[in-house]
Amino acid sequence: MDEVRIDKWLWAVRIFKTRTVASEACKKGRVLIGNVAVKPSRNIRVGEIIDVKKPPITFSFKVLALSDKRMGAPKVSGFMENVTPPDQYELMELNRISGFVDRQRGTGRPTKKERRDLEQFTDSFDFDESDF
Repeated sequence: MDEVRIDKWLWAVRIFKTRTVASEACKKGRVLIGNVAVKPSRNIRVGEIIDVKKPPITFSFKVLALSDKRMGAPKVSGFMENVTPPDQYELMELNRISGFVDRQRGTGRPTKKERRDLEQFTDSFDFDESDF
C-alpha cells in the first residue's frame, strides 16, 4: 500500500470520529499538507506532515505508516507521530482556563452563576407588601 486517501487515514488513526467528519474537515479547508488545503480524495504518502485545524489550535501529525482500516487506540502510535509545537498546547491550555470568554451577555440561557445571582437579587425584594 503506497498511498491512501487522506480522509480514510484521518479516520483510521482516530483523529476524527467518522469518515464523514474527516471529509467535511477537508472540504472546509481545515486539513493542510504543506500549508495547502487538501481535498478528501488526496492521496498521502509515508513521511508527509499533515496539519489539522481544530480551533483554537492546529495539530501536526507525521505519517509513519498507511492504513485505511480503523484501528484501536494503542496501535495508532505506529501509524503517526504527533509533531504539534508546544506553543499550540499552551494556546489550548489558555483557552481552557479562560472558560466562556466568547459568550455575549444576553444571548441564550443564563449560566448557573448568572441564574443564582438573579435568584439572589429577586429574593431580596418582597413583592407581597404594598408599600408603593
